[in-house]
Amino acid sequence: MTEKQGGSDVRANTTIAVPAGRGGPGADYLLTGHKWFCSAPMSDAFLVLAQAEGAAGSGLSCFLLPRILPDGEGNTFRIQRLKNKLGNKSNASSEIELDGSVAVMIGEPGRGVRTIIEMVSQTRLDCILGSAAGMRQSVAEALWHARHRSAFGTVLADQPAMKSVLADLALESEAATITALRLARAQDIDADDHEKSFRRLATAVAKYWICKRGPHHAYEALECLGGNGYTEDFPLARRYREQPVMAIWEGSGNVIALDVLRAMTREPDSVVALDHEVNLARGGNTLLDRHLDSVRQQVKELAGMDLVDAQLRARTVVEAMALALQASLMVRHAPTASSEAFIAGRLGRERGHEYGTLPIGTGFDEILARA
Repeated sequence: MTEKQGGSDVRANTTIAVPAGRGGPGADYLLTGHKWFCSAPMSDAFLVLAQAEGAAGSGLSCFLLPRILPDGEGNTFRIQRLKNKLGNKSNASSEIELDGSVAVMIGEPGRGVRTIIEMVSQTRLDCILGSAAGMRQSVAEALWHARHRSAFGTVLADQPAMKSVLADLALESEAATITALRLARAQDIDADDHEKSFRRLATAVAKYWICKRGPHHAYEALECLGGNGYTEDFPLARRYREQPVMAIWEGSGNVIALDVLRAMTREPDSVVALDHEVNLARGGNTLLDRHLDSVRQQVKELAGMDLVDAQLRARTVVEAMALALQASLMVRHAPTASSEAFIAGRLGRERGHEYGTLPIGTGFDEILARA
């Protein structure tokens, strides 16, 4: 999708698609141009955005580009270099050149973004699932270490300060997992119109929040291992490097926040669907009820702002919506000790900015036994 001069601004793409025959949906085109990021270049086929030309329709369009042509010959697909990434090194990313490469138009001419957004939505879910899975690995490693390492006369996992950190990490992991699985259900093929509206907005909201929570979560878990966590001999160093890519792929923070604004404006049913979902937990926790009221007010205010103010406010509202969704799901699906601790730690007046600041009286033992 991305090119060096545009990045997330895919409408600035310059790759050209010339019809090989009649042109139009389902027809062959010849693509020529440069792609700055091509993920997984070992794949058999690629979705590519290019500027279509010809009488059958023009504008930024979506194409399916096969690695191997029907006659068995290789398509023109020149890998210039692999990206030297911070992490995620086992999953290659590359820069590629297309030169008269054969591809088939998918969807309508000039509607490439709308066509490819279905894939983008599903890949955003992949990012959420990946972040949640990474959190679970981090919790498992931190817990195992703390339960088998003694200091100052007792195992780390039994010391109050460590209990609070581990429980907080476990709550973050559980909330991310529940949210990811709820969104996965909404992506199933039998999803009705309500579910489709829900997933349109909720996927973007969750992608923004959960993927941004991943790196800090990995770091805090790494710190539970002390100096060992900072060495490559233990797995959390790699986990720390892996988590940021989930927040960057398929739209980094500002891109996602702006997409939420777009969904709220162009697809108001998505706002109604998300509001219905989070309010299914109304009455289950007083702090959450107040937060749900606040979210409704924030969404209403955001809708009445001019474009500049709305963009300035977008991240704040997206964060509030994400916490409403997670807290609602925790109330409905997690044990009371877990849901109450999660809500107190994220929505309570005395909430802290770091993990390990859960209030006195939290059911630490129950939370950690569940983890």
